[in-house]
Amino acid sequence: TYAGNLATVAEVADSPKYHFAEIDIRNAEAVGELFSQYQPSAVMHLAAESHVDRSIDGPGSFISTNVVGTYTLLEAVRDYVNNQNSRGCECRFHHVSTDEVYGSLGPQGLFTEDSPYAPNSPYSASKAASDHLVRAWHETFGLDVVVSNCSNNYGPYQYPEKLIPVIIQKALAEAPIPIYGRGENVRDWLFVEDHARALVQIMQAGAPGQTYNVGGNAEKTNLEVVESVCGILDNIMPRPSGQPYADLIAYVTDRPGHDLRYAIDASRISRDLGWQAVETFESGLTTTINWYLENATWVSTVTGGDSIGQRLGLGGAQ
Repeated sequence: TYAGNLATVAEVADSPKYHFAEIDIRNAEAVGELFSQYQPSAVMHLAAESHVDRSIDGPGSFISTNVVGTYTLLEAVRDYVNNQNSRGCECRFHHVSTDEVYGSLGPQGLFTEDSPYAPNSPYSASKAASDHLVRAWHETFGLDVVVSNCSNNYGPYQYPEKLIPVIIQKALAEAPIPIYGRGENVRDWLFVEDHARALVQIMQAGAPGQTYNVGGNAEKTNLEVVESVCGILDNIMPRPSGQPYADLIAYVTDRPGHDLRYAIDASRISRDLGWQAVETFESGLTTTINWYLENATWVSTVTGGDSIGQRLGLGGAQ
């Protein structure tokens, strides 16, 4: 995917536990060769196209990667386990998904693992389809699978087209900071290191066939997120003019079909696996902003020096 870059994993490049293979996850032969070479006991599937706006402008790549790619991986695991049965081979498949598959919430309530699926964007529909495939391969073929559905991630190394990195870059460039609609859409924010701990815990201790929702217990409107970033920047890197960064906020045309609210009930993973988010939104956001300020070279490297923040996702509407 365009959002992947080896600069992100440079720190572990020399580790004997790390190996990078550049393949297309839809290529069954290439995927199968990796299974034969490394004989894994577990697969954590995070390979996906994940930008809602891009899915509106070009849904085909999302269907191909997220649905066909997941099918290809599931079949690779099934073939691998079947071919290694004489050696008692086991291989757990952890499918990492999103809370967007549940659709849009009203002002009250939380998504649970039993919430009905009601995806509203090409991205969320593609992830919903892949979730169903994973559960079908568990029920039909007996694969050892677990599924996790997470809320909005943020933190160091996030590709710069996502909301929080965009706010930081726009603010530092003294450019308008775009907010869709009136900024009233609500998301639950999950710090990336908290999510990483959850993924490991689910992989190691999750019940076969089970689903776990992972959330940060940090509901914020988009406007609140922007104002929080601006407030932290005001303190650690004030504008030369002395004016608050929030003065740069600019309201723009909303995304078609923009879901009003997502909110996660993470009680199952807390109760069954002992996981809970450690970072508050404020502490995680401060860590994130400081990281981007200290790693401008990384941002330039992963984007190829191109500007980020070009408006996407209008689907032809103006």
